[in-house]
Amino acid sequence: MNKQLVYNSTAINYNIVGSGSTVVLLHGFLEELSIWDNLSKKLSLTIQVITIDLPGFGKSGLISESHSMNLMADVVNEILITECVSKCIIVGHSMGGYVALAFAELFSDKLSGLILFHSQAAADDCKAKKNRDRTIEIVKNNHSKFISSFIPELFCEMNAGKYKSEIEHLIKVSLRTKDEGIIASLRGMRDRKDQIELLKELNIPILFIVGKQDSRIPLEKINQQISLPKISEVLMMDNVGHMGFIEAKDITFASIESFVNRYQNYE
Repeated sequence: MNKQLVYNSTAINYNIVGSGSTVVLLHGFLEELSIWDNLSKKLSLTIQVITIDLPGFGKSGLISESHSMNLMADVVNEILITECVSKCIIVGHSMGGYVALAFAELFSDKLSGLILFHSQAAADDCKAKKNRDRTIEIVKNNHSKFISSFIPELFCEMNAGKYKSEIEHLIKVSLRTKDEGIIASLRGMRDRKDQIELLKELNIPILFIVGKQDSRIPLEKINQQISLPKISEVLMMDNVGHMGFIEAKDITFASIESFVNRYQNYE
């Protein structure tokens, strides 16, 4: 069922299907809730699934010139309040993982588990911040060219030809995103808080889904984090880049389903 929440006078689009315990699926940068259609259909056979167009993406409006991770986490919380959800597991892909970590810091009592899907807890270093600023200028100058070059680079090099049609579809979807939404999220990611200590403090199970050939989340960075949580699980895959929900759909979906089934009622 498609629904809308009005948050700070801005329409936020989301879908809700199934019933029972709840899992929330958060998309990444340049994506929208439709990336989860296949997984949502699978999970909704046994539980309730909420997918959200984060602010500035899909059918959700722009709230601010900068969409901080805390702001987007608060949007997620308002949807949970609206839907009377007191506990959930959050799955966050890439930027969605940053939002999930912000949610975990602000509303830890509402989480039964957390899945960081090609995502991680460290803040941007100085070099990464400069790259975000450089990307903002590129988007301002040539939005379409940026998207057309950015999306293919998310895939493991050997998978680019194999998933040509999926890449073309992702580019088409991303081109619908307005410059303002892209820039607001880039600013939010640039300025996000370091959450390494949070990984150590959380009393919930955390699953890391990792692509060995991920150009956005280097393996060495993830390896420093996977032992930090009190309960940590890892799915590490060879020949997979940043887009495991396409490059390794079966194994990633099975891993998420198993995690959700085991921890949906975790206290």
